[in-house]
Amino acid sequence: MSLNDLRKQIDKIDDQLVKLLNQRFKVSYQVGEHKKAHDLDVHNFSREHEILSALSEKLEEPMCKEYIYNIYSEILSASRAVQNPTNVGFFGLKQSYSHLAAIKYFGKACHYSDNQTINDVFLEVEKGNIDFGVVPLENSTEGIVNHTFDLMMEKDVKIYAEVFLNIHHNFISQDVNIKTIEKVYSHSQALAQTRNWLEQNLLNIEVIAVDSTTKAAELASENIHTAAIASVPAALKYSLNILASNIEDKANNVTKFLVISKQDPQKGKKNKTSIMFSIKDSLGALYAMLLPFRSAGINLTKIESRPTKKRIWEYVFFVDFLGHKDDLEVRKALNELENQCLFMKILGSYPID
Repeated sequence: MSLNDLRKQIDKIDDQLVKLLNQRFKVSYQVGEHKKAHDLDVHNFSREHEILSALSEKLEEPMCKEYIYNIYSEILSASRAVQNPTNVGFFGLKQSYSHLAAIKYFGKACHYSDNQTINDVFLEVEKGNIDFGVVPLENSTEGIVNHTFDLMMEKDVKIYAEVFLNIHHNFISQDVNIKTIEKVYSHSQALAQTRNWLEQNLLNIEVIAVDSTTKAAELASENIHTAAIASVPAALKYSLNILASNIEDKANNVTKFLVISKQDPQKGKKNKTSIMFSIKDSLGALYAMLLPFRSAGINLTKIESRPTKKRIWEYVFFVDFLGHKDDLEVRKALNELENQCLFMKILGSYPID
């Protein structure tokens, strides 16, 4: 067949796809009306994950799971918008890593709002001004973001989901010569994750920590002899040159983000629960707190400690484990734990990413 004939085939297929998408969005709208009439939550990400999983089993070459995921993530995001617009806030300016994590989870068909601080995101969710917030929790290289942990203690919000994002840092500037850079901006976490690269390539340069990587890109766009460490989308947003790519010290550099909300998510097929608790400082106290999980055969996946900041040497423990708070064996373990500790808070039960 000629190239022109093949292109005509594609045009016919595109016409069919648009007709089917129109039908899909009409049905999605009807689903949304049904949910509103019966006071059901519009956001059902467990259902969306089931759709993606089912579709991935029907693929034929040259289509692959990554392609179908990217395509259908946006179809599902648009379907959600047809039912009810979703308001999502994130830490930093647009094209920050928190913004990219939000897009990965929610798709592009949302109302996104940037926030100068992590605390601002929590406040907006707590006040009900936004449906969801996205904040960084932990990096595979530099560890936990302490401020996020502390705010989980203080604020009346729940963990709705977790999102993992591969982080690739780039050295970006108006300048085209790395040797003439006098100053570099970035977030403290990004600076820590590129410490070795900076020492090897720009040992005597002035390094300044700012609120977010995208704020750094904005500052770098104001002076030709300054640079930023930020994402590729941030470079594109401010028309900056990428002088060095993938400068993170560890190749496998992943950040875990939390999606926070006032509401609980739908229960998934596989779930994780996050809790926090404090205990009296006594011999074997922490061991005793963890025994209910061992007795119930519950797999703990993480444990972290943070000072309460109320009394010296008093700590609060954060624990992640597999299972849902409504599972019978989990309820028993949590009840037993609560009876032994000073206080306990369930931060959320959510589908595993």
